[in-house]
Amino acid sequence: MKKELPACPVEITMGLIGEKWKVLIIRDLLTGTKRFGELKKSVTGITQKVLTNNLRQMEADGLIKRKVYAEVPPRVEYSLTKTGLSLKPILDSMVSWGISYRENQTK
Repeated sequence: MKKELPACPVEITMGLIGEKWKVLIIRDLLTGTKRFGELKKSVTGITQKVLTNNLRQMEADGLIKRKVYAEVPPRVEYSLTKTGLSLKPILDSMVSWGISYRENQTK
C-alpha cells in the first residue's frame, strides 16, 4: 500500500530529507557504504538514538538499504539505494551554494 504524498514536489522532498541529520547521513553515504559506527563518528553531534531513528525512516522511505551480516558480533552496513543516489545533484547544489554564501560572508 502506497502512502499518500503531498501535491507539492518541494514538500515531498523536504519530507524525505528536510531534517538536518538526514542530509548529513546522505552526504556521508554518497562516498560509499558505511557501518553504523562510522556514521555516528562522521555525523557530528548526533545521538545514537537519533541516528537509529533516522536510518530506519530513510530505509522505510527507500533512500537507504541496510545489510546485516550473520557474524558475531553482528555487522550492519548502510548504503544508498538508487533513489538515494538520485539526491546527489541536490546535495551538490547545496555544496555550491554554501561555498558561495561563505565566501560572500567573509568579504
